[in-house]
Amino acid sequence: MKKIYKSILLGAIALIATMFNWSCDKNDSESGGTPYISYVRVTKPGSADSLLVAAGQGQLIAIVGGNLQTTKEIWFNDQKASLTPTYITNTTILVRMPKEIPTVVTNQMKLIFANGNSLLYPFKLVINPPSISSMTCEYVADGDSAVINGGYFYLPVTVTFPSVEGSIVNGLTVSSETGDVTVNSANNKISVKVPEGAQPGQIIVASNFGKAISNFWFRDNRNIIEGFDGSYSTGTAGTIVSKPGAGDPPLLNGNYTRVIKPAMGSWNWTEVYARWSPPYCPIPDAAILHPSDYYFKFEVCTTKPFDANGIRAWVTDPSVANGTPEGVFYNWMPPFDTQGKWQTVTIPFEDLASALKSWFPGVTADGTYFSAFVYCEAGTLNCDMSYDNFRIVPKAIIKPSSDFN
Repeated sequence: MKKIYKSILLGAIALIATMFNWSCDKNDSESGGTPYISYVRVTKPGSADSLLVAAGQGQLIAIVGGNLQTTKEIWFNDQKASLTPTYITNTTILVRMPKEIPTVVTNQMKLIFANGNSLLYPFKLVINPPSISSMTCEYVADGDSAVINGGYFYLPVTVTFPSVEGSIVNGLTVSSETGDVTVNSANNKISVKVPEGAQPGQIIVASNFGKAISNFWFRDNRNIIEGFDGSYSTGTAGTIVSKPGAGDPPLLNGNYTRVIKPAMGSWNWTEVYARWSPPYCPIPDAAILHPSDYYFKFEVCTTKPFDANGIRAWVTDPSVANGTPEGVFYNWMPPFDTQGKWQTVTIPFEDLASALKSWFPGVTADGTYFSAFVYCEAGTLNCDMSYDNFRIVPKAIIKPSSDFN
């Protein structure tokens, strides 16, 4: 019996020793062995099993392997990625792909470690096509410079504006190679000379890596509820400008209104526009039924900064406009300064609907509504501001333009 117990004891000791040695070997491997990469995956928890062989600019990825804790640098092609030490462990590194365009393309990831050694792993950087988010001003005259905001504007770049001949939409294209398009150093803004004959509609920006079509219209003339051209306006405290004189901003789309009040005091009711009687403002039924699908937009030029007071905006049923209680309106508040240039302001239409609460209208029989845009808040404003093209337009374009003919 003693022999049996002795054999069991010796076997247990041997097993423990084996397990201890295996554990030490494993720890040594994880903390000081040869680094290796098993795979690269996305970082979203629900998609952790989605393995990657390529990723786009700025995309966050997870590098999975072993003995990675001494990683000091990671390069994709000839571009160095930015590393955060807390995102580096023995088995995983979280890193964001570089946004810069590589000069030398190797389609490899290179890890450099504290001891100077390196590890290569095949991995591609996918160059993003252009993206368009907005125009600083959606109304710009032929021959003048427009600013397009977005990203990934890598030279050479072309910009195409719509033009119309009969029923056919054609494209008017200008290019960085002719000097009509310039790109800022961050590749997120384009300054483009608007070609002669450009028409309202979507614009296209194209590079060697793809193209983007704007989800808004250049010179958007849809659903204008106030343009100061005589057909709608029933009240404005501003001066209607049809032929700009010295010091006036340029015309955008017919007339505009310029409100000049050097000492506009608190609660001084000053109308940019107001529809107190017919014809009221025509607004699409879809915008009233689904305000979250629409924007309220207008162009403004602050000859002097909008740095005090504030503006109240209404859209409601004409039959109840005069009975709207105090405090029920949308506020557009300072500070805001375009430094003497026209700029497009974009406000989600649902923000107006939410501010108006139960006073936001249902669909009217004739599709027209009371609307007003009025200075009436606290603070004295040295006011010199011009406005045009108040409009309510879709956030998304259901039928995007073709690539033009």
